[in-house]
Amino acid sequence: MNRPIKPKERETIIQSLRSGVVPRLGLHHIQVGRSEELKSFVKDVETIADGGTSFRFVIGEYGSGKTFFLSMVRSIALEKGLVTIHADLSPNKRLYGAGGKARLLISELISNMSTRSKQDGNALPNILEKFIMTVQGNGETQNVGSIITTELQEINNYTCGYSFSTVIRRYWEGFNNGDDLLKTNALRWLRAEYNSKSDAYRDLGVRDIISDASFYDTLKLFSVLVRKAGYKGLLVCLDELVNLYKITSAVARRANYEEILYMLNNTLQGTIPGIGFILCGTPEFIYDERRGLYSYDALKSRLAHNSFADRLGLTDYSATVLTLSSLSREELFVLLKNLRHVYAAGDESKYAVPDEALIAFMKHCEDKIGESYFRTPRTTIKSFLDLLSMLEQYPSLNWENLIDSVDIVEDVEDSGITSGLSQLNTDDSGNDEAFASFKL
Repeated sequence: MNRPIKPKERETIIQSLRSGVVPRLGLHHIQVGRSEELKSFVKDVETIADGGTSFRFVIGEYGSGKTFFLSMVRSIALEKGLVTIHADLSPNKRLYGAGGKARLLISELISNMSTRSKQDGNALPNILEKFIMTVQGNGETQNVGSIITTELQEINNYTCGYSFSTVIRRYWEGFNNGDDLLKTNALRWLRAEYNSKSDAYRDLGVRDIISDASFYDTLKLFSVLVRKAGYKGLLVCLDELVNLYKITSAVARRANYEEILYMLNNTLQGTIPGIGFILCGTPEFIYDERRGLYSYDALKSRLAHNSFADRLGLTDYSATVLTLSSLSREELFVLLKNLRHVYAAGDESKYAVPDEALIAFMKHCEDKIGESYFRTPRTTIKSFLDLLSMLEQYPSLNWENLIDSVDIVEDVEDSGITSGLSQLNTDDSGNDEAFASFKL
């Protein structure tokens, strides 16, 4: 049955996948498999929406579909009325780090804040104005400032809570008086773009700024704000956690792991309702007992596998650490069919290749790189779309003659040792492991 696909969706999906990144639109057109994993995370989203909390790790090999899975969960969370924020960690963006590394991560998270009506990020102004409208509905206009202070009184005991409340009040003043500069300065503060307390005091009258030492505490403040604005809760999505594993300084790496422990403990103890975290990384980030989270005993005990599930050879889908299962060959076949359908804009009469070509392509991939073609399918997807692109541009070509010439390379990640060594002069502190992992 034909399912027409909008040109914008088609182009977004194809261009993103050919570039090796997850598309922002149309994920439902290509989603296959992992139904039990998704059910588990849908339950987490519903728990957050009901005022509960959640903290989960999603683990998978490089190119196995972690980011795609994370995007699917984010889409579900938005439909359920949550606010989502997401960012990728990098050598310059960490949970904890000197020189603005954590502040830069907070800034990206807040810039990517999304709601159901604004899914492409930059939803903070909308949330603030929705909060202001809610407050204005509770009293006369001249009393709105004091009502804002009262509504946010519960956060005054949190780190930066009083300043956070004051900045929101400054945003309302700018909103109410048509002072765009004051609104802009308030947004800059909330996005962690101030690096000087004196500048913040001059522009907004507050003596604090969001700093490198307040990553989780800042997210708690935003979780209160979004619920006060009428949303169900806040879902925080962090990808590329392997960048913490790659930190060469043991001191800096441990500081980041301590931040994860702090976040995990506070979240699962339910100190702040309506907040959830999903952290994505590779297996070594969790299980390496020298550099991964398992090198920190307090985290190792909390993230240990369900021994009953292990003995029975089953998967505990509700565990704190969920390892993504590989796509089966049948599921990959369905994925290729979905990609073909998207490429034809949902018109079956315009399919570039028959089902036989999909089978032949899968066999070619397996001959080239073995089972990696369905275990970590990113390269397989890109190569298949490259094949369809050539057939579209050159209709005289025959798919049977092209498939054997398709170049398939196993999708592997750089170990990070080289990039880690390049940071020796700029790392946070210490370099006791700088050369411990260097190999010829």
